[in-house]
Amino acid sequence: MGSWNDFNDAQSNTNLIPKGTLAKVRLTIRPGGFDDPSQGWTGGYATRGSTGAVYLNGEFTVTEGQYARRKIFTLIGLYSPKGPDWANMGRSLVRGMLNSARGISDKDMSAEAQAARRINGFADLDGIEFIARIDIGTDTNGDDKNEIRSAVTPDHRDYAQVMGAAPIPPTPAQAPNFASAAHQTANGAQAPAPHGRPSWAD
Repeated sequence: MGSWNDFNDAQSNTNLIPKGTLAKVRLTIRPGGFDDPSQGWTGGYATRGSTGAVYLNGEFTVTEGQYARRKIFTLIGLYSPKGPDWANMGRSLVRGMLNSARGISDKDMSAEAQAARRINGFADLDGIEFIARIDIGTDTNGDDKNEIRSAVTPDHRDYAQVMGAAPIPPTPAQAPNFASAAHQTANGAQAPAPHGRPSWAD
């Protein structure tokens, strides 16, 4: 037991999940009520900040293992007035989440894999379960906090062990009309980024 005069050997109270930890998480989107149907942002899921940035306010709950029930709060970028980087990072994270949740290799470019990376709307992401790589960032006060910046796909050697049960591929009810999604993509109807207008659903 340590001295009550010297606290240098006391445990640090950061309570952070170590950087690089792999954990199965469930995403809950905290709705912000901002819609822009021209971008495919419907259902009230998106949030528009005071700077004009638009994002999904993500609450990621660890579902099992050592850190079960721990919550990690991370914003998924949809649009930033400063340029396309934030939206591109958001799109990359969502691609990884879909690959992870639906058991798709990131290198798989088959028609089935491409269909599995399409969504009908943000409702398809609300409740999705996938393997996340836990990171550490800083909050608005400059304090350390856990963040999720990437998902782990079946290409990773530890994917199957962490995922446990086999991933559930999307049912026709979850992704009912791939032709429709492709049509919307072709028309640019779901394009959030200001440059190049990539589709969020593709």
